[in-house]
Amino acid sequence: MNFAVWLIERPRWFKRILLIANDFAMLGIALWVAYSLRLSRVYIPETWQTLLLLLAAPVIGVFVFYWRGLYKLVTRFIGPSGTTQIYIAVIIAAVLWALVVYMSGVKNHPRSVVVIYALVAAILIRLSRQWAGSMLLKAAPQFEPIRTDIRKNVIIYGAGPAGIQLLRALHEAGTYRMVAFIDSSPSLAGQVVHGVKVVRPEKIGKVIADEKVDEVLLAAPSVLRSERRVALKFLEKYPVEVKTLPALEEIASGRVEISDLRPIDVDDLLGRDPVSPDLELLSSQVRDKSVLITGAGGSIGSELARQLLQLGPKTLVLFDVSEPALYEISLEIAEIQRGMRVDVPARAPREVVVVLGSVLDRTLIDRTLAQHDVEVIYHAAAYKHVPIVEVNPCVGLRNNTFGTQVVAEAARAAGIERFVLISSDKAVRPTNVMGASKRLAELVLQALAEDPHKTIFTMVRFGNVLDSSGSVVRLFRKQIKAGGPVTVTHPEVIRYFMSIPEPAQLVIQAGAMAEGGEVFVLEMGTPVKIDDLARTMIRLSGLEVRDEERPEGDVAIEYVGLRPGEKLFEELLIGEDATGTNHPRIFKTSEPVLGYDDLIAALARFEAAISKNDLVDLQEMLQATVEGYAPSGAAANVAAGTDEWEPHSQTLH
Repeated sequence: MNFAVWLIERPRWFKRILLIANDFAMLGIALWVAYSLRLSRVYIPETWQTLLLLLAAPVIGVFVFYWRGLYKLVTRFIGPSGTTQIYIAVIIAAVLWALVVYMSGVKNHPRSVVVIYALVAAILIRLSRQWAGSMLLKAAPQFEPIRTDIRKNVIIYGAGPAGIQLLRALHEAGTYRMVAFIDSSPSLAGQVVHGVKVVRPEKIGKVIADEKVDEVLLAAPSVLRSERRVALKFLEKYPVEVKTLPALEEIASGRVEISDLRPIDVDDLLGRDPVSPDLELLSSQVRDKSVLITGAGGSIGSELARQLLQLGPKTLVLFDVSEPALYEISLEIAEIQRGMRVDVPARAPREVVVVLGSVLDRTLIDRTLAQHDVEVIYHAAAYKHVPIVEVNPCVGLRNNTFGTQVVAEAARAAGIERFVLISSDKAVRPTNVMGASKRLAELVLQALAEDPHKTIFTMVRFGNVLDSSGSVVRLFRKQIKAGGPVTVTHPEVIRYFMSIPEPAQLVIQAGAMAEGGEVFVLEMGTPVKIDDLARTMIRLSGLEVRDEERPEGDVAIEYVGLRPGEKLFEELLIGEDATGTNHPRIFKTSEPVLGYDDLIAALARFEAAISKNDLVDLQEMLQATVEGYAPSGAAANVAAGTDEWEPHSQTLH
C-alpha cells in the first residue's frame, strides 16, 4: 500500500492536522523567502522580537484559514472556487500580520516584505494543495473503500465545470471507477484534468472496449438540445448505458451530485432548441387579469398553470373534474409560489383558486366565471386517449364537444375577453372519434366567432406531447425496465412530438395574437418514426434490440397492429393555406366552418343519438358533419351497420 492510499484511509481529523502543519510550514517558509528576497541575502533573525514576528505569521495564517473554511475543502477536489478562497485567505492573513508588525513598534521594517510574503505564500499554499490533490486523485481509483460495493467503470462526456463537479461527486461516492473524460475541445485533448486523462470522441470505442466501461455520463447541461442530440446519436452505437445531468438551473443545490444523474430524457432525443418567446406577447393577455384553465390537472393544463403563474395574473383559477389531478397541481403551484422571488411580487398572482367540477355543468361554470371575474379562458379539458374514446364514443363526444360548447357559450354570455381552445392534430381528417370530437369542438368556436360579440374565440392545434400521461415514451421506459417486449403498433407509424413546456408557451402567445375564429397551428419539427424511437431508447439504456439479426439481444420489439381509429401519420392542416405569424413556430389558417344555426341543429341530433346510445346515427352524423372523417376498425363497422360496437380491453401505448 503506497502513502497516498494509506492517507486516504486515515480519518478526517488526522488529514486536517497534516494540512495545518503543511500550511504552518509553507507560511513560515514564505515569510523567510520574502525577507531574503527583500534584503538580497539569506535572512537570519537577529533579535527575539523579529523571531517572534516570523513565528506570528504562520499562526495568524492558520487561524485565518480555519476561519475562512479552508480546512473544510476536500484537498482532492479544489477547483477554481477553492483557489479563490485560498488567495483571499492569504491576503487577509498578510494584512493582519502587517498590522501586528506595525503595532509591535519595530522600526525601519521593510513594507515590501508584506507584499512579497502574500505572493509567495499564495503560490506555496496553492502548489502544495495541488500536488497533494493530484497524488490523492491518482490513488483514488485504486483505493477500495472498506465496503465491498462493486465499482462501475464510467466515462464522463464533457470535461467542463459540470464534468469536473461530477468527477468529484463520483470520487466521494466511492462506487465508481473513473476511466476517462471525453471532450471534443482540441485544447483539452491528451490533457490530464484532476488526475483523469481527456480523450477525443473518436477514441471512445477503444476506451469502452479496453476498460470494460459500464456507463457514459453526459455532463454538458448547458449546451443546446441539438448538440446533446448529436452526442447521444454518437454514443448510441456503443454497448453502454448513458445517463445525463439536468440543466444546471434545475440542480437544487447548485452543486452536481450523483443523485442528479438520470436516464436519458426523451427531450434529449427529440426536443428542439427553444425559440426565445416574445415576452410582451407572452404576458399581454395575462398580466393583472383573472385567468381560468379547464383541465388544469392534465399534462398541458398543468404546464399552462406553471407558466401563467410566472406572468403576473390577478387570479389563477384551476378547474378540473379529477380530484387527484387538481390536488397535485394545487400543491405544485403552492410550492412554486413559495419559491418565487420576494423582490418581484408583481409577478405573483394575488389569488390561486381550485374548482372541482365538470365542464358540462353550466351552472358551476357560470358561477365560477362571475365569482372570480374571469377575463381569459384556456380550455384544455378533454378526453385525449384514442382507444378509450373509440370504445366510449358517447362519453367522449359529450365531454370534448359539448363540454367545449358549454364553456364557450358561458364565456360569451359573461363577456369574457378571450377563449383559447387546446386542440389536436387528430382533428384533421380524423379516423377516430376522439379526433372527430375535437374537430367538432373547433367548429363550435368557429361558429361562435362568426357571430359578432365581445369574446375572441380561437384554437391552437398541435401534435403529441413528450412524456405526457399515457405517452408512448412512458410505456417504452416501463417496458424496457421490465426486460421487454417493447410494443410498437406498426413499423412505419410516424408521429410529431413536442416537449410539454414548448406548446404551453406557444399556446399563450398564439392566444394573444388571436383576432377571432382562426386555427393556430404549431410548427412541430421533424416527424419521428416510433420504431426508431423504441430502438434508440433501448440502446441508450445499455441494452441491445433482440431481433433476427441479434437473437442474443436483450429487449425484443413486438408489433401489435394499429389500434382502432389510429393513423400511420398525423396531419395539422385540413387545407394548404397556412400563413406565418410574428412567431417562427406559430402559423394560422382559416378552415371551413358551419353556420351557427346549422351547427346547433347538428349538435341537437348528436345529443339525441348520444341520449339513445344510437351509435349508427352517431357515426352517420360524424361523417356528415366532420370534413374528412373516415372511421376505421369497429367504428367503420358500425357506420356500415355490420357490427355492434362493444367496448373491449386493450394495452395502451
